[in-house]
Amino acid sequence: MNPLQQYGYTDRVARLFSLHLPSTAAPAASPARVVRADRTRLLLATEQGLLGVQAHESLVTGDWVAVSGGEDPRVVGVLPRWAVLQRKRAHDPLAEAQLLGANVDLVGVVVPLDQALSANRLERTLVAAWDSGAVPLVVLTKADLSSRFDAVIADTVERARGVEVFTTSAEDGDGLDDLRARVGAGRTLALLGPSGAGKSSLVNALVGRDVQDTGRVRVGDGRGRHTTTARELVPIGDGAVLMDTPGLRGFALWDAEDGLAEVFGEIEDLFASCRFRDCAHDAEPGCAVQLALLSGALEERRWRSYRKMQRELESLHRRQNPSERRSHDRSLERAVRDAVRGKEHRQGWG
Repeated sequence: MNPLQQYGYTDRVARLFSLHLPSTAAPAASPARVVRADRTRLLLATEQGLLGVQAHESLVTGDWVAVSGGEDPRVVGVLPRWAVLQRKRAHDPLAEAQLLGANVDLVGVVVPLDQALSANRLERTLVAAWDSGAVPLVVLTKADLSSRFDAVIADTVERARGVEVFTTSAEDGDGLDDLRARVGAGRTLALLGPSGAGKSSLVNALVGRDVQDTGRVRVGDGRGRHTTTARELVPIGDGAVLMDTPGLRGFALWDAEDGLAEVFGEIEDLFASCRFRDCAHDAEPGCAVQLALLSGALEERRWRSYRKMQRELESLHRRQNPSERRSHDRSLERAVRDAVRGKEHRQGWG
């Protein structure tokens, strides 16, 4: 197996190169994959080994590229991405996407068993995972550190709603073979989770040696510090690849309506049963959502989680589309004006 095959190069990828980057378009170029994208340099995997070239601002870890030969190799072509993991760039008034990685086949949402499960964080990360175009998994870590992991596992399985859940221990090796087999030859698994979730320890255990630093975890709350500082591909054998990512303190969604529908499908199914097509699911008569909340069929916390992400995406679209934003602003102005006029009428003003 040559170095490029260790980073996921398969017959499928070779066919994509032939289709999208024929040799006539990029003569003397060869396939490569972005292992790591730093600000000024790219680390590429090639058939001959790892190669450093000048950075290209549009490329991210996981991209498949064509690289020229000679004394000054450079990227001369890029394959279309079949999956993109992204989020809204934090504190960005211009509403731009931050690309976390490309061409991943699986996204593992990492949940540490030594901490209380954050259902909201799990749902939010699953939304982004589904929307990437990859298949989401939930990877439970630190099974050796928890005395009550059965309850957390059951809660996670229920909230993951059909997504595969793997329970692992980097210390004992439990569950690693199952996870490695699930990744499989030629596929890439991206790991997403907060600091201290055990991602780096999991990567080291899957590789069989220390390839990522592991940080100390504070005694008391079990929370760690960032140990992975950049997104990087790590081969784990037989052409299977991991993409380790820095711990994520937050995950602002980007254009994730499809992912929202996957994670909260039972909520969106309720909308069709509402009496009114334009039901706001607040206090309207015949609202199927409100009936489900009253009966306990729909968890109040889950509904709030859905609404928060839905409004977040609506706000994002208004910032991206000035005409939509102006329409929204005019609607708000009319609503305020009508409310004021109604108050004036009730109080006999004017």
